[in-house]
Amino acid sequence: MGIIIQKFGGTSVGTGERLRQVAAIIQNTLHQNPVIAVVSAMSGTVKTEGTTSLLLEAARAAAAGEPFDEAIDRVERQHLLALDRAVESPELETDLIAFVQNELLRLRTFLEAIQVIREISPRSMDIVMATGERLSSRLLAGVLEDCGTPTDWLDLTHAVPEQETQVDPPFFRRLQQRLAEQCRPRNGRVPIISGFFGLVPGGLLAAVGRGYTDFTTALITAGLGKGVAEEMQVWKEVDGIYTADPRKVPTARVLRCITPAEAAELTYFGSEVLHPFTMERVTNAEVPIRIKNTFSPESPGTLIVQRPAGEKRGPVTAVTSKRGITTFTIQSHRMVNAYGFMAGVFGVLQRHGVVVDLISTSEVSVSCTVIDKASLLRAKADLEQLGKVSIESGRAILSVVGEGMKYTPGTAGKMFSALGAVNVNLEMITQGSSEINISCVVREEDTEIGLRAIHAQFMERE
Repeated sequence: MGIIIQKFGGTSVGTGERLRQVAAIIQNTLHQNPVIAVVSAMSGTVKTEGTTSLLLEAARAAAAGEPFDEAIDRVERQHLLALDRAVESPELETDLIAFVQNELLRLRTFLEAIQVIREISPRSMDIVMATGERLSSRLLAGVLEDCGTPTDWLDLTHAVPEQETQVDPPFFRRLQQRLAEQCRPRNGRVPIISGFFGLVPGGLLAAVGRGYTDFTTALITAGLGKGVAEEMQVWKEVDGIYTADPRKVPTARVLRCITPAEAAELTYFGSEVLHPFTMERVTNAEVPIRIKNTFSPESPGTLIVQRPAGEKRGPVTAVTSKRGITTFTIQSHRMVNAYGFMAGVFGVLQRHGVVVDLISTSEVSVSCTVIDKASLLRAKADLEQLGKVSIESGRAILSVVGEGMKYTPGTAGKMFSALGAVNVNLEMITQGSSEINISCVVREEDTEIGLRAIHAQFMERE
């Protein structure tokens, strides 16, 4: 049987009880398949209280010359409490306590040096961040050993060779082969992998972002490839990917299957599915991805895989929303029959680091949406050199996603009619070039009523 690569998020390993539960999931999988487990830093139900957030807080405090001990003390208490509840062997618990304390002592010494120079480089930030995954993965390896399952604990902090100087596609192709070879199961043991995969040029946060543990799992999976890797599993605290956010749309249901393109669109427009880099790398290797629930392991989850050609499907697979949006419009008659105007607009946005989600144009105006209002305000004066600028905050993006839209006329009309029926006004409308996404901008207070109306139109009339 092929190898199952399992990634466990921070919530899944956030307490001693959850560590035992994850150990049971791994052991059950081992009855049929070899397993590689990749582990995020421990987290609770509130993201700001998770290990990664606390480490970032400590690093920023040290760089500002401020005290950081409280954040590190909280990290230590969380891990020692989890150990006390998860490990029964006194000898093993003693070893793990020593590991936690030594790791955090080393980190405190490092942060004290940063506190003196009041500066933290991307590489130094990576060293701080790596501590979270080192701790959680070592604890999980210890819990499995305590349960009678032999493990190989692998710390990937120094997996990137020193001679690598540029983060580009060839770099990731080389890295995935390297990680796959390092992380293969050997001698019946379970590799437990720290989700932080190395000190990359420019910093891992800048290159990938906080979803780097998903990406580590994807690199290992892609490196193993089709035929060796049977499935990549991402274990979270939900049953899978839903037709809409069930907290906002009570009638939402779990999707049994979704395509990689659909999953990528949902991720970009507000649903926390997977890091887009993750899906691209794994699906290019033709390995399925499954989203599973750590707290309900018997649930089948959602499979992300290409559907067979010609398979019949409805036009819309899911609906999603993205709040906290700001729109800006530049109106100028200089756009008429002119070239270079748009280049000027996007040159300004690039200089000020403004990231755009949606774009809509007419003969004399261009409208865009952004998440970071502060960067837009910094760019406003330069944009006003091109035309009259108006900015509106308190907006949201509503999106319908589905590969069936390519073959189904009238989808946009039904979406807009559903919103009109509940008096939701549309301020901006776009369709992605892939033809599997239609998005519109509405007032933020209309987000939930709009979501429910669209969901009822497409997902509750089948």
